[in-house]
Amino acid sequence: VALIPGEPLEIAGGYAFGAWEGTLLCLLGATLGSTLVFLLVRRWGIRVLELYFPREKIESLKFMQNTPKVRVIAFLLMFIPGTPKDLLSYFVPLTDMPLRTWLFITTVARIPSIVTSTVGGNALGVQNYVFAIIALSATAAVSCLGLLIYRYICKKHDREEAERRNGGETADS
Repeated sequence: VALIPGEPLEIAGGYAFGAWEGTLLCLLGATLGSTLVFLLVRRWGIRVLELYFPREKIESLKFMQNTPKVRVIAFLLMFIPGTPKDLLSYFVPLTDMPLRTWLFITTVARIPSIVTSTVGGNALGVQNYVFAIIALSATAAVSCLGLLIYRYICKKHDREEAERRNGGETADS
């Protein structure tokens, strides 16, 4: 659900149920949530996105609608920690990607992020605070890097779109 960030729930899942059970429960929840969101957006369109995200956030992913590489881009953005997975989950149904493909991508690509969070939560639960701090700090660092990569990808596509609109000229020309 877009209003509830996944990472704290994943840490809580690891704390309450252990690393493996927490991972499975979080992955199941994310897959069920992604399915529901996909079906809602396919049914009611962009109006569903606008309930949760400002127009400029939605526009930042428009480049995915017009690319044959939508599956690869979606997988990479879901795989990289720190990228806005909720926004992506709400946007992908606006593309021509089939539900089956999206469920495969969203389930497989989320595994590393969920595992690191639930392992950190489990370490908190067994009072291994040093390992918990290391695991959660590493996850936070990778997430920050992922967010920077996501911003770079969006800015690159914005520049390319601006160049296409201006007939190949850039603002620097």
